[in-house]
Amino acid sequence: MNHDGYAELAAGYVLGALDGEDLAGFEAHLAEGCRECAAALREAEETLALIAREAPPTVPPASVKQSLLARATAQEALRPPPARVYGRRPRWFPWVAGAVAASLAAFFSAGFVASRYEAEIGRVSRETSELRERVRQQEASLRAELASANRVVQLLQDPQTRVVALRGTGPAPEAAGRLLWNAVAGGHLNVTSLATLPAGKTYELWAISGGTPRPAGLFSVDAQGAGTLRVEPAAQGVDVFAVTIEPAGGVSAPTGPIVLASAK
Repeated sequence: MNHDGYAELAAGYVLGALDGEDLAGFEAHLAEGCRECAAALREAEETLALIAREAPPTVPPASVKQSLLARATAQEALRPPPARVYGRRPRWFPWVAGAVAASLAAFFSAGFVASRYEAEIGRVSRETSELRERVRQQEASLRAELASANRVVQLLQDPQTRVVALRGTGPAPEAAGRLLWNAVAGGHLNVTSLATLPAGKTYELWAISGGTPRPAGLFSVDAQGAGTLRVEPAAQGVDVFAVTIEPAGGVSAPTGPIVLASAK
């Protein structure tokens, strides 16, 4: 093979496209210390690096890194240290640039498309999970409302149920409440026009008998001041019901102001 043939093999050697006799012959020729072929080899590597820098970033497989390190080590051992050649492009530059660009475009495009699809799949999966959670919460809320409505119907159908009116007092004169009360089955409280409480505070219902208050449940209100509470049956008769503002978690005896109270 004449010298021009060796120079043309430089591009293929950088791309890893040489094998058999071509590979063995070119490496033997480099080992002889040919400065022109060594310069052509460096230009091919620089061209490949330039094209790679212009392509979208991606993470190649670990095997690619190992292969490149091994080849770089082998080339460094074979290459003499000639002076760099600047200012001209070798004859093989157009076709090797096209071949490298096509190869890199295929590789990086595939990786780019795959990463885009993975990102889209991840987004859809997150949105699906969030939607499923919202549906679950809405279903739980509807079930709770249905159970509450059924209990109110049952209380109203029982002739022993009485309606207890609670009127606003103290810091909430405009508030109002209605308690469906059944000494055996318990009751259901509805309140309106109560103020929303700051963090650390709650409303507590009291069942008062013989002047002794007993805790009957905790509740909060929405932005419109409405709230509900399921009331468990009392162990003894109840003379009066009242609602006070208490620390979060409730207390065993009233400490805060009364905001709702029923008549004796």
